[in-house]
Amino acid sequence: MKRAWLIAVLFLAGCVTPDVVPTETVRDLAPSGRLRAAINFGNTVLAQKEPLGGVSIDLARELARRLGVPIELVAYDAAGKVTADATRGAWDIAFVARDPDRAKDIEFTEPYVIIEGAYMVPASSPLQKVEDVDREGVRIAVSRGSAYDLFLSRGVIKRATLVRAPSPPASIEQFAKERLEAAAGVRQPLVDYAKAHPEFRVLPGRFMVIEQAMALPRGRPLAARYLREFIDELKASGFVAASLERSGQKDAAVAP
Repeated sequence: MKRAWLIAVLFLAGCVTPDVVPTETVRDLAPSGRLRAAINFGNTVLAQKEPLGGVSIDLARELARRLGVPIELVAYDAAGKVTADATRGAWDIAFVARDPDRAKDIEFTEPYVIIEGAYMVPASSPLQKVEDVDREGVRIAVSRGSAYDLFLSRGVIKRATLVRAPSPPASIEQFAKERLEAAAGVRQPLVDYAKAHPEFRVLPGRFMVIEQAMALPRGRPLAARYLREFIDELKASGFVAASLERSGQKDAAVAP
């Protein structure tokens, strides 16, 4: 009797365990019978193509394993393209930054990784700190629809001009080719680029904190509840930290 009561409690609570995932929850997360995970390869902190890996891929694979369904990785080169597909049925789960504009169509877990938004400038630039960037005549390359594009567009940038490109690599290429005054992006890829191209440098400090979370289209309450508990568990267990370490992302912080 006690055992039956315990099983019923776990079922009703939708408890996140490797062994017990209610059928209704599996169907809510993977309605087609396979888990379609949108992976943004434009953010190399979260996913890498060569070799294939990264924390978002590890999380997607672990979720599919627990659900007992095959996984399909849906590749993107920019977060803005992921979120643009939120209402088109292109994916079941995604890994993008929390943002109020995106929340109209997407439901988020708590963040699992925290990264920084930073600026890169020419090495000879007079710009020395984050506060210097928002001035007349400064053109800032950004990836269209990225978390930092959305953030800077909400009145944060008042005098400078945002120049949008279709993906993070494309924005850096445009910044260098057109000799723009600054490029906005995730700190780690910008630092890596500047190390390989000494004619550029990354400004100290950050203009925003980017909270990377798991996401799913709105209207799937069982799936949303399960994902929230799933992320909480894998942060607490050390899974997220170990994945970041394994993929060489030592500067990314696990969200509290």
